[in-house]
Amino acid sequence: MSMIDEIYTEFPYYGSPRITAELHRRKRIINHKRVERLMTLMGIQALYPRPRTSIAKPQHLKYPYLLRGLPIVKPDQIWGTDITYIRAQGTWFYLVAILDWFSRLFNGLGWSHVALISSIP
Repeated sequence: MSMIDEIYTEFPYYGSPRITAELHRRKRIINHKRVERLMTLMGIQALYPRPRTSIAKPQHLKYPYLLRGLPIVKPDQIWGTDITYIRAQGTWFYLVAILDWFSRLFNGLGWSHVALISSIP
C-alpha cells in the first residue's frame, strides 16, 4: 500500500491500470484488481476533469416543477410524453408515446419516418 501511495503522490492523475503498470516497472508484480481494491480502501482515485452536466448557466431560464406536491388522484389528470429517435436501414423513425400518470397506461403511441407526426391513434 505504501508503494501505491508513493506512486499516487507522484502521479495523482494515474488510475489503477497505470499504477499497476508502474508497480510492474518497479518490479512489484500485483494484479490490477488488487490495486483497485487497495485504492478504494485507501480512498484514492485518479484526478481528472469530470463532466459538469448539472451546472446551470446563469443566462438560461430555470422553470419551476409545477407538479411537486400535487396529488394525482384520477385518470386523465396528468399526461406525460416522450419522443424517441430510432435509426433503421439508413433512415430515422420517430416514436411518440403519451402516458397517463395515474393509471400508467399508454393513451397514445405513434411512429413515423418523417419529422412531423400529424395524428396519433
